[in-house]
Amino acid sequence: MTLLSTKADLSRACEALAAVDADMARALEIAGSPPLRRRPGGFAALLQTIMGQQLSIASARAIWDRLAAAVDPLTPEGVLALDDAACRTIGLSRQKQRYAKELAMAVAEGRLDFRALPRMDDEAAIDSLVQVTGIGRWTAEIYLLFALRRADIWPVDDLAVVVATQRLKRLPERPDRKAMAEIAAPWRPWRSAAALMMWHFYRKVPPGTWQ
Repeated sequence: MTLLSTKADLSRACEALAAVDADMARALEIAGSPPLRRRPGGFAALLQTIMGQQLSIASARAIWDRLAAAVDPLTPEGVLALDDAACRTIGLSRQKQRYAKELAMAVAEGRLDFRALPRMDDEAAIDSLVQVTGIGRWTAEIYLLFALRRADIWPVDDLAVVVATQRLKRLPERPDRKAMAEIAAPWRPWRSAAALMMWHFYRKVPPGTWQ
């Protein structure tokens, strides 16, 4: 199983992307290599990803900081012990409260085993994660990319990745899932590095400057 764990791995992956795609080569030349983004695995890492769904970075960070302060250490049992008043103080919506407790219950009951995930292939790990209410494919893919450091994850539902891909390839419209998969096919087995590059490209290359 190929991983993207070190800066050397990322450098090798970027070289491979540049070799097969002239647009990627030029983007790397202009924007530079993307940073290697990693998170520790486990309950807290996955919970943080769920808490950040459909929120701005600032809002997600504020809620996460309050949650981590209220539940220290951050364990499934601690999350399950939160009452409605505490959840409101933290800033959790009813939906986010439900998702947090669904994840905590799945871990506490052994339905989700973080120790087993690294031994699974990508699709099996994603399938295991999405069995938990509140975890969709995007959340599972982000966990595999950042926590498990899988090398060939391509999050086609990530808006920034989609927009950056549209700009990179000079497309008149945002590519749909099928088009995203087709565009990224030559980037295998380093599509995680391509995703990192698209986030980097999105931030570093302003709209209208890419010709």
